[in-house]
Amino acid sequence: MEPDLRLSHEAGGHVEIEGLAAGYDGHRVLDLDRLSIRKGEFLSILGPSGCGKTTLLNSVAGFVRPSAGRIVIDGDDVTGRPPYRRGLGMVFQNYALFPHLTVAANVAYGLRVRRLGKAERAERVAEALRLVGLEGYAERRPGQLSGGQQQRVALARALAIRPAVLLLDEPLSNLDAKLRREMRVELRAIQRRIGTTMVFVTHDQEEALALSDRIAVMNGGRIEQLGTPDEVYRRPATRFVAQFIGAANVLEGTADGAGGLRLGDGLLAGGLPDLPEGERAVVAIRPERIRLAAGGAGLAGTVGYRAFAGDAWHVEVRLADGRTLSVQIADTGVGSADPPGAGTPVVAAWDPADVIVLETGAAPAEPEHGERPESGERTGSGERTEAR
Repeated sequence: MEPDLRLSHEAGGHVEIEGLAAGYDGHRVLDLDRLSIRKGEFLSILGPSGCGKTTLLNSVAGFVRPSAGRIVIDGDDVTGRPPYRRGLGMVFQNYALFPHLTVAANVAYGLRVRRLGKAERAERVAEALRLVGLEGYAERRPGQLSGGQQQRVALARALAIRPAVLLLDEPLSNLDAKLRREMRVELRAIQRRIGTTMVFVTHDQEEALALSDRIAVMNGGRIEQLGTPDEVYRRPATRFVAQFIGAANVLEGTADGAGGLRLGDGLLAGGLPDLPEGERAVVAIRPERIRLAAGGAGLAGTVGYRAFAGDAWHVEVRLADGRTLSVQIADTGVGSADPPGAGTPVVAAWDPADVIVLETGAAPAEPEHGERPESGERTGSGERTEAR
């Protein structure tokens, strides 16, 4: 019988972060009000470069000392503890394997530091290598392994110490596209098998959507939205989230008083709540929800370009008022008609149910120089209304 590899019953893994601030050289890059990470969940920290996600991970790990706030793991305040006393595992972007050591010795490194006996070290190394599917590679060196195998060794090394929480800093970014997809499946399967809490930092939205129980979307050192993958995709809380995840088209107009939205000379029927005529509204439409036709109701425009991406066509439509719409049309196979080419007049339309309402009412005030919106606040000013 396969041994019980679940670790969460030993290690816990509930993390509470409160009022956390951190930065470098006097410049604050992290300003987090609160984040609760549930025991046994897979949480992805998602955001663009410079948003503070890696600083958050390093603060939890103990490599960055915050200037304010606290980090609590399973009821213990670990804010002032060094990394080796936090009971955490870490998988780095570059794997950080020792090239002169064998796979088994790399996996055993953390166990030797913790002064575990030889017999227990051997048992845990064998268990960890079995967990990541590398039982026959114990005597090889990292230079004899593929990128995916090295990534598994790094994961095995982190799991061997049976951490309360496993922190992963973009561990798949150095792999090619095919291997990344394969490792996503394996990583999620391992997490479900062992039940440990995992915090995964990435800038890849597809990765976060595929792996996570919940996603924390970060921007400017703060969390813009925290929710399940379908929540942040289908019900984005802010313009930033809508445009960062799924590259939604964000459109601003005024209500017509009957559920429609006026955009210049065009009118989109339905999709708005009961708003008085003339009230400002900002909505988002996902590219895959837009239909293109030769005529009918909708927004008139001209195809600017189209590009084939294998499973879909990406089409840009330029509207009469200068705005653009990003459209994604699924490829239905050999023999299917291609979407209209550049220069073709088209009408863009979508179902009212696909309209995501982001903002209503008066335009938000411009922030003072140097100010940032509060955590979770909708960043209305300064975002483009065109599709990216």
